[in-house]
Amino acid sequence: MLTVRAFTFNPFAENTYVLHTENGEAVIVDPGCSDASEERTLSEFIEKRKLRVRDILLTHCHIDHVLGLMYTAERYECTPLIPKAEVSVLEAAARSAEMYGLPYKGTPEVAFFTESTYRLGDEVLEILSVPGHSPGHVAFCHRASKALIGGDVLFKRSIGRTDLPGGDHQTLLDSIRREIFSLDDDVKVYPGHMEPTTVGEEKQYNPFLN
Repeated sequence: MLTVRAFTFNPFAENTYVLHTENGEAVIVDPGCSDASEERTLSEFIEKRKLRVRDILLTHCHIDHVLGLMYTAERYECTPLIPKAEVSVLEAAARSAEMYGLPYKGTPEVAFFTESTYRLGDEVLEILSVPGHSPGHVAFCHRASKALIGGDVLFKRSIGRTDLPGGDHQTLLDSIRREIFSLDDDVKVYPGHMEPTTVGEEKQYNPFLN
């Protein structure tokens, strides 16, 4: 069994996720915590439950999803895993933070996903390639619990923006239809912003995809 817990952080109202198994193994996905209070909220949840953070996973590397990257990497002694095609996006993080007037503690050493799956204890996350919002965007699908950590690809009645460097509108639509809409209708989509939705709801009601 995999439990998904969401935290909404930073001025962009970004959703950071902690995924954990019944025996306490955990990953942090898209750490967006941007100040001491948000860092404390995240760490208190992890430590009160005695979770063991195995890794930090990134769906993509836009600034709102990496503001807490250095903090979590140092606190939990992890090398974050990112899609290789997101290197240029991560390299621009400091400039993006300055442009938005946000604090940025720097970029830790990172590693790249090398497999199409990620294993957390007995649980398996499929890594889906869904570029379009950013060049190397991925999503994490846990089929056993019908959960998708989707980043900024698909939202309730909306889709990710494509006007940032590396974005492409048609590529994003193709990614959603090819990867996400191939999943069961009752798969719950946990997005990078706003509330969750389901694959079936978005197939039926999303105005960008009908």
